[in-house]
Amino acid sequence: MVHEEKKVAKIVEELTVYFFALGADTIESKIHREGKQVVISFLANYRPEYKERLHHLDEYLNGPKNDGIEDVYWELAGSGDPGETSQLLLVGMMIDKANIRLEDGYVLMELYKEQE
Repeated sequence: MVHEEKKVAKIVEELTVYFFALGADTIESKIHREGKQVVISFLANYRPEYKERLHHLDEYLNGPKNDGIEDVYWELAGSGDPGETSQLLLVGMMIDKANIRLEDGYVLMELYKEQE
């Protein structure tokens, strides 16, 4: 099970680094596990000049899934340059679903992941 927990930690790490690159000075994350499902709640602010980069969050995080890619590449999460969208695409492949809301300079997300 430690393998699956490391994946969840990598997801939180990548989101944190991404929002630091967008100028965040407030970032909150929470992980809740119930049975085989993990819910990652994430809140971050961003500098207004980066708002345009957030319009594709839903596409990146709710895009097509490929379990084989997750198994091979999950350890690469966090290894790219901060703010790279390729890292968000990898996070999207590691989760099952994301609910994303943009509100008043903040992004609120709930990411869902079934664990084995």
